Amino acid sequence: MPEQYPVEVQPDFLEKITRAKPVQALSELVWNAFDADASIVDVSFEYNELNALDAIVVKDDGDGIPRADAPGFFRSLGGSWKKPGAQTASGRFLHGQEGRGRFKALALGRTAEWAVVYERDEKLWSYSIKMTAIDIRHVRISDEDEVTGKATLGVTLTIGEPLKDYRTFTLDAGRQELTEVFALYLADYEDKARIVLDGQAINPGNAIVSRKTFNLMDIVIDGKEHGARLHVVEWKTAANRALYLCNQQRFPLVQVDRRFHIGPFQFSGYLYSPYFDCAQKDGTIELAEMQTPVVAAIDEAQQTIKDYFRTRAAEDARTVVEEWKDEQVYPFAGDPMTSVEKVERQVFDIVAVNVARHLPDFSTTQSKNKAFQLRMLRQAIERSPEELQVILDEVLRLPKRQQEELAQLLRDTSLSSIIGAAKIVSDRLKFLTGLEAVLFDPEPKKRLKERSQLHRIIAQNCWLFGEEFSLSVDDQSLTQVLIEHKKMLDPKIVIDEPVKHVSQTRGIVDLMLSKATRQHRANQLSHLVVELKAPKVDIGSDEVTQIQGYAFSVMSDPRFAKVGVTWNFWVISDKLAPYTEHLVQDESGLILAKPNVNIYAKTWGQVLDENRARMKFFQDRLDVQVDKTSSLKYLQERYSAYLEGVFEAEDDELENEGEPSDAASV
Repeated sequence: MPEQYPVEVQPDFLEKITRAKPVQALSELVWNAFDADASIVDVSFEYNELNALDAIVVKDDGDGIPRADAPGFFRSLGGSWKKPGAQTASGRFLHGQEGRGRFKALALGRTAEWAVVYERDEKLWSYSIKMTAIDIRHVRISDEDEVTGKATLGVTLTIGEPLKDYRTFTLDAGRQELTEVFALYLADYEDKARIVLDGQAINPGNAIVSRKTFNLMDIVIDGKEHGARLHVVEWKTAANRALYLCNQQRFPLVQVDRRFHIGPFQFSGYLYSPYFDCAQKDGTIELAEMQTPVVAAIDEAQQTIKDYFRTRAAEDARTVVEEWKDEQVYPFAGDPMTSVEKVERQVFDIVAVNVARHLPDFSTTQSKNKAFQLRMLRQAIERSPEELQVILDEVLRLPKRQQEELAQLLRDTSLSSIIGAAKIVSDRLKFLTGLEAVLFDPEPKKRLKERSQLHRIIAQNCWLFGEEFSLSVDDQSLTQVLIEHKKMLDPKIVIDEPVKHVSQTRGIVDLMLSKATRQHRANQLSHLVVELKAPKVDIGSDEVTQIQGYAFSVMSDPRFAKVGVTWNFWVISDKLAPYTEHLVQDESGLILAKPNVNIYAKTWGQVLDENRARMKFFQDRLDVQVDKTSSLKYLQERYSAYLEGVFEAEDDELENEGEPSDAASV
């Protein structure tokens, strides 16, 4: 009589089964066939009169399932007859170890029926196994019958009432995804295993460009070391750039959720380790990514893949670049002199070659126009991804999809980041060297105006006072300082009248910089108020009195005292007068320290030295070299609107704005 067996279902396994992706579910069914020593697995699709999918059929020529073993195959989802390292009769490694692949059929359709033919006592026997999604806890196994007619060993699985039309399996994308899963297995067992999908055999050999293996750092879990390796397969056709966690036989167990932006290459990465065999056996492979050592291995694999294909891209670009050099359209002259220049060339070569590939007329363009386009591209890459977007869109007319690919390449690549960081360091060092010349060289120093020139330049470079500060107030009254203060802190503060300066009706603050600080209490903020003096004005008693006036105004205003704020006041110029030198308490230039107010008198020499010290590490590592000539040129070009007359002798008699001019009537 037919028998009915309860299936011991764990809730977490059921949830995984019902959420399986189509290709993943079909892959599990194909693996089951190969584990039964099938040499051919044929996946076909049956349609009804309306051309709608009626059934998915997975047929294999394996050994079948003996009737006596069938209950054990379906009784428990958490166990399996397959043991780690076990092999089929023909010597192939087994894939499954969790005993759940057969239940993946119900992730594709509501019914599943296995028609089994196996050999016993030199005779062929047949029977069927049936399951339904509405009663997954029970499997129905029929009686067996001796096969009297012509029949072949194997299993034919028919999945009825498909949950979707599943046209994906018959499209190139679905075929490619299935190829990625089985590529290494089919390549390793080229003469023993074959998959036919919708009437056409999957041939990974025709789809593979190259294969390469890398050794990675060991995965250390609970003090035990597990070796890790990465196998990278490059495809000829479009793929989804996937990274899989695999067992030691490189059978994909789970796909990692990582994204790759590495140019035109199509690939799959297979990260395999004996640890994943253990995780598969324990039923925890789906949770592997929650372990820090596994995440580290995935990160290393991801970076290895990026480095490999960037090197490939550079190699591919080299030939094209040599042609550009011969044609004399390449926008760089000579060989790179520093490590930063080498990286800069590499990024340019990769991006430029990609652009050239997507512009069908580029190779036939006249040399003059080609050189112009490459020069613009170089300039855009060096300046910013945003400027590159304009070049790609408005000038080169590159299609939107290619623009996004190239822009993403620039945003994500560490090479681009290195160039960007090097440029920031280089520009800042040039700024410091140029500013030093403006502040201390006799002629420029004499011509520089405080308010319209020095003030304007410094306001655009607040990093001079610390990376943590952002510009909050620029040349505003103390009342405006309070307004800005209110925006960031306490909306309950009532601004009913201007803040009174202790010695005059109104005071003008050059710059106020703000920094939020993390404290255990709310409303913690640090303000830096900077009073700039023209370099020809020494910081004497008048200048000290002025900055103290600002500080004392803050201290005496109850609206400032109600919130947790630290105020730092700086007055800066080229030199301290003897009066001020006697007031400073230490090398920082501290004049006065109160619980929430500090006053400093600083020289530009101090500020420049502090900034150079901050950047020295990066300057040394990035091999950035700056000189006075290039620095002055940079300053003049970047801030030409503010430096007019500073470097010209005829401007000697220009208006002197360096005297204390901050007192103004309301």
